[in-house]
Amino acid sequence: MKRKDVFKFVLIIFWVFIIGSMIGYGVETIVAIIQNGHFASRQSLLYGPLIPVYGVGLVAYYLVISKIKDKGNLKIFIITMVLGGIVEYLFSFFQEKFFGTVSWDYSNLWFNINGRTSLLHCLYWGTGGVLFVKYIYPFIEKLINKIDILALKQITVILLVLLAFDVGISCIAANRQRERIEGVVANSSLDRFCDEYYPDSVMDYIYSNKINKIE
Repeated sequence: MKRKDVFKFVLIIFWVFIIGSMIGYGVETIVAIIQNGHFASRQSLLYGPLIPVYGVGLVAYYLVISKIKDKGNLKIFIITMVLGGIVEYLFSFFQEKFFGTVSWDYSNLWFNINGRTSLLHCLYWGTGGVLFVKYIYPFIEKLINKIDILALKQITVILLVLLAFDVGISCIAANRQRERIEGVVANSSLDRFCDEYYPDSVMDYIYSNKINKIE
């Protein structure tokens, strides 16, 4: 693969992730308003309207798109349904493993797998996969081809730095909240920083659908 092609591949991966994460935030916000009758935070990071599980799901779709884009809608649906279910399961598993929390629990639904994903939500992933392959990805590719490559590179670098900070501080704050729940006192300036600026009240508001799994 030529250097130019590699660069374009990385750009598309990044923007597929960003767009997918933003779409996920929009979908989850609408669902929350319908369910609760009012706005409730559904973002997965401390800053920005992003839900990375959706972004990673769309990236997974993109990585296989060359093999499925010419197939019929049913095959696309089945493949992306399985991929989306795997991504959702792994996100839930690692969130619980590292932070002692989960953001969704489907134990009350039929055909669920450890409450981490379910047949119903896999069907949603499959539907999203068809939409991505047929409509969303062609739009992203067309958009990238139209934008000046230098400007796009600069914007991507800036957003990548901001995203790295957002992911980093979100993980640090979530880990510190887990420690507070476990009764671990603040032993460093970073711990005290998190306790002051990201106390439980802030974390619980931002992650309003979070379920504590720490015993």
